[in-house]
Parts: sequence; structure tokens; C-alpha cells
Amino acid sequence: MHAQYQPAGVAEQVEPLVSRPAVRHDLNGLRGVAIALVVVFHIWMGRVSGGVDVFLTLTGFFFTASLIRTARSGGSIDPFARLGRVLRRLGPPLVLVLVGVAVATLLLLPRTRWVDIGNQLISGVFFYANWELAWTSQDYLAADPNVSPLQHLWSVAVQFQFYAIAVAVVFGLAWVLRRSRGAHRAGPNPRVYLVLFAGAAVLSFVYAADGTARLQSWNYYDTGARLWEILLGAAVAALFASRIPASESSSQSRLSKIARTTLAVVGLAAVVSCGFIFDGVDEFPGPLALFPVLATLALVVAGPNTPVAHLLGTRFGLWLGSIAFPLYLWHWPILIFTLAYTGEPTADIATGACIVAASVLLAMLTVRVIEKPLQAPPKSAPRIAITATAAVLAATLVAGSFGWSYYIQRSIADLQAGDAVDPVTHPGALKLTDGIVADDAEVTPALFSAPEDLPITTIEGCIADFETRDALSCEYGDLSATRTIVLAGSSHAEHWVTALDTLGRDQNFRVVTFLKMGCPLTLGAMPMLGDSEYPDCLDWTRTTLDRIEDLHPDYVFTTATRPREDGPGDYTPDWYVQVWNELTSADIPILAMRDTPWLERDGVEYRAIDCLADGGTATSCGMRKDRALDALNPALAASFRLPTVLPLDLTNAVCDGPVCRAVEGNVVIYRDEHHLTATYMRTLTTELGRQISSATGWW
Repeated sequence: MHAQYQPAGVAEQVEPLVSRPAVRHDLNGLRGVAIALVVVFHIWMGRVSGGVDVFLTLTGFFFTASLIRTARSGGSIDPFARLGRVLRRLGPPLVLVLVGVAVATLLLLPRTRWVDIGNQLISGVFFYANWELAWTSQDYLAADPNVSPLQHLWSVAVQFQFYAIAVAVVFGLAWVLRRSRGAHRAGPNPRVYLVLFAGAAVLSFVYAADGTARLQSWNYYDTGARLWEILLGAAVAALFASRIPASESSSQSRLSKIARTTLAVVGLAAVVSCGFIFDGVDEFPGPLALFPVLATLALVVAGPNTPVAHLLGTRFGLWLGSIAFPLYLWHWPILIFTLAYTGEPTADIATGACIVAASVLLAMLTVRVIEKPLQAPPKSAPRIAITATAAVLAATLVAGSFGWSYYIQRSIADLQAGDAVDPVTHPGALKLTDGIVADDAEVTPALFSAPEDLPITTIEGCIADFETRDALSCEYGDLSATRTIVLAGSSHAEHWVTALDTLGRDQNFRVVTFLKMGCPLTLGAMPMLGDSEYPDCLDWTRTTLDRIEDLHPDYVFTTATRPREDGPGDYTPDWYVQVWNELTSADIPILAMRDTPWLERDGVEYRAIDCLADGGTATSCGMRKDRALDALNPALAASFRLPTVLPLDLTNAVCDGPVCRAVEGNVVIYRDEHHLTATYMRTLTTELGRQISSATGWW
């Protein structure tokens, strides 16, 4: 049931068994086709092809079959020895790619990105890259220069996590049986594994389907959601192992040749067409991932004696399968670093062809220099040398990443300890609003520290995460004041808390927060999180509005606009106005703040700090005002219809002239693609106070 050549990351070679199943050269070729599709779709189409889902399903089939054979034959069931062999096969090619990424990062990427990539290097070494990406909410869609060069390692991490689970289950049950019935007793009947793996696959499938509806950006990387794809392959392996041994011709006589050929043709056609039919980043590993998974299992069940199997088992198919794993490892970082070097958002045909050629050459070199020597006897010099070198390089990567992260964390601690800047040397927004001009000085916060220059609500955990529906609330400003402003909405409402907190303490009002990541107050329409629906946001909004009406504050402060999805400028969505109507009916006025510009070029968001660290200027790293904002505040129209809506607009404190610059008054404005630094927000306090005073008449 496995191919003769065992590339790293797919199947483990085991001790010779008495009854060894036929070699499946066709599945080796299928693995190669799957990864080739991944490469083509990533480079030229910016879509998920379903090839990784094929790869994961084959992983479950091959690896589980190997474990069951070992358990039934009375072979060694030492889990540490088996996982050690997996690590020796997966580790060296992976470490080689990680070292290449580290070197390219130092040479090609701005230092502002080193911490994030360092964290991902560590997660790659220890096989939890999928969780690192889930925590940082990376979107695995079209490649662009700002995407992580290690983003594709999520699947390698999920794969290894399955290896650990499968070894524990198969060898654990075999160990229990041997302890109870004698050391030479065969392992459990494969039907036991079939029931276990099939049952676990059903649970994982239900969990994945629910995750697709709730939070796809997390679900895509979640091991629990991905396991069903691998477990179905494992269940089929257990099913095959439970059959009464028979000759190949006898077993295949149960299905007619036409039926098997039809099954194989349909399976291969589905694998090839999957990326054209489905946008996997939005749907997988939800129910639609059954399409590539069942297609893979169809090719497994069809057997090795069909025209499709012969096609996949040709010399070219076997060669493609032999380089599949290293090709997968190399293609993505080469693509991302190429885009970073060229500055282009996508690869054209010629550039893509060069990327493919470089990826194939490096994959072949990895097989020759790393993978094949690792198949030598355990005590051979090449195998020992490669394993030892990989271990030293992995330790160096981890130590270097931890060291840089520690240095940056110290800088961030110093930044957060001093929450004020000198308005004489670093006036920030006061340069635009009050005409305070300062000589050029080192910008603050430091570019490395800017991503962590966060509002107090994030630092104190006072913003609900993506899956929290409860209306989490905290209080700032003058806690004893009788006047109250509620700050409600997403992180774009949140970053105003820095200025509101200061104003509240100075002008004697309390600030009560109701905040949720990625969720502006929304009624009447399903909000979106990226390209996925965000139903938790609707539930949270309903709960929050009920809490606000019970509290009945003097004002609700929230965002009033957002960028247009289909063109330049900003607009006020109807679903914002529905929220304002409900608050108005409860006799609660709204301080409607125009959102700040979001940084993007050619439809791709970017971080100004990366541009600055790469040698750009405050102007070149900024964004044209007419691309980011309409000429007039869109919220004004709603305020004409609803007198309770009091529009606030601090555009004059962020954009000077035709360009919204990245730095003003020696203060960095943005900490990422669209959130303001807490330091710059402090310099906005004076102008915000003027506008709130004018709107409320409080001072």
C-alpha cells in the first residue's frame, strides 16, 4: 500500500513483514501531481488547489498502514523510536528550508518583520506552525510580498501532530494487548482501528463544519478541524488491513475493470479540477473538502491496475512524487521572497516559470543531498553527519530567534513604561492641528516596537476575541464621574481609548468599553471577517446594545465609516445606521468617529513600518488621501437625518495635504496596516478634546 521510495513526510519504512502489500507506484505519482497543483495554483492563480488535502489524506493512509503492519507482525512498538525515525526524515529537509528562509529574511526583508518570522521559525522547528498562524490570523490566500514565507508549514505541523496521535493510538493499543495476552501476541484486529479512526473522523468533520461557519481564519489551521481528512485515509488503511489476505487479482476481481477505471478517472479529474471549482481558503477543511479527500480515496480504492494508475506510475510520475515534499517546502518561500524583491503583488508567467524551475532544482538537490543519504544504515557516516548538522542548525535558529525576540521585548517594555512623549521634540499630530514644528529627530515609537504600541484595552485583555459573544466591559477615565461615554465596536474604535482615557481623567467623565476584534456594531446584515461570514459579531452586537441600553450612557462613541471594498474612498454602511437608529430610539446620542485611512497599494495592504525600515520616507510610505477617503465625511448624510448622530472627523490630524504620511511630528502613525500607534493617539488627544467639547458642550 505504499510506494517503494518513501519521501520524507509521507510514509515510514518499517521492518520487513511476512505479508507485504503490493507497492503502489500510482499513489507516489498522485502525491507528485497534488503538490504540482499546489505550486501552480499558488504561483499563478492565488488559490488553494486542494492538493494539500490530497497529500494529507495519503499521509493518513500510508502512515497508518505502516503502524498497523508493525503492530500485527510483532515488531517494535516503541513510540519514541518510531517518532525519532519520523523526525530524522522530516527534520533535515525542513531545517534546510528554515535556514534558507532565515538567511533570505536577513538579506531581503526589513527588520520590522524579523520578530514575526523568528516566531514562525521556532514554530516550524517544533511543528506547531499551524497554531502560530492561527494565533496571528494569517490569511492563506493569494501570495503577496507581505505574507509570511513560512505560511505553508501549517500542513507539515498538522501532519506531524497526526503522526504523534497515530503512534499513540496504534502502538498504545498494541502495547495493552501484548501486556495482557503475552509479548508475542499480535496487535488488535484492524477493525478496532477502523472504528476508532472513522469515529474520530466524524467528530473532526462536524467540528470543521462548525468552524467554517464560525471563524474560517482559525478553522483553516486548526488541527482538530484538519484531522478528519487524514483520519479518513487512516480508516481506509485499517479497512484494507482488516480484509482477508488475498492475491491482487483475486481482490480486484470484486470490482469490474470498467468500474475501477471509472472510479480512478473520476478521482483524478476531481483532484485536478478542485482548485478551479472551490476556493479552498474560504471552504476547507469544511464539508466541501470532501471533494478532494473522496477523490483521493477513490484513487486508493481503484487499485494499481487501471490506466490512470499506470499513468500516475510512469517514470515522470514517480520522479514528481519523489521530489514532492521538498518541492512543497521550497516553492512558497521562493515565491514570497521573489515578490518581496520585485515589489510586485503577483508573479507573471516568466517570473513564475523561474520560481518553478528554482523550486524543482532545490527539491532535487534536497533529495540527493539530504533524503537519500538518510536512507542509509543507521550508523553510516552521511546519515549521522546530516542528522547532527540539522540538529545544530535547528538549535541555532531557535536561539537566534529567541535572542532577537528578547531584545525587542525589552524595547517594548521600555516603550510601555513611558506613556508620554515630549511635545516639543515629538509633537506628532500637534504638528498638523496646532502648528508645533520640531526639528527632525529619531522617530517614536521605534519601528521594531511599533506593533506592540497598543491601547490599554488590548494590554489588559479588555477586548473580546473572535469567538467570544459575551459583552466584555472595562472602565477608564474618571471612574467616579457621573458622566459616561461608552466606547463600542471593533479594534478601530478601540484605538481611540488611549485619548478618551486621558480626556476622561482631565474632563471628569467615565469611559466604559464594549470591544470585539474585527466587529463593528452591526445590525441587519451579516458582517464579514475577511471573506468569511462572522455570525458571532451579530450575537455580540445584540448583547452589547442591550447592555448599553441598560447602562444608558450620555454618549456612545463608535466608528462611522469604513473603506470601500470595490474602490477608493470610504462610506457609511447602512448597517451602521441601523445601529444608530436603535440607539436613537433609546434616546442615546452617538459620537460617530470617521475611521482613519487604511494603507493599501494595488489592493494589497502593507505596513508603513516595513516600508520605513526598508528605506522609505514618511511620504513614500504613506497613502494618497483621495485613495483612502472621500472628499466629504460620509457620516454627514446620516447626521442630517438623525440629529442624535454627532460626526467627529480627525482627518486633519492624520492627513496633511494630498498624502496621508506614515510619520508626523517625529511620531510613527501606524503600528500595522490600519491601526494607529498608542503614542500617536496620545498626540491626538488635544484635537479630539476640541471636537468632543464642540459636540457635547461638556467643557
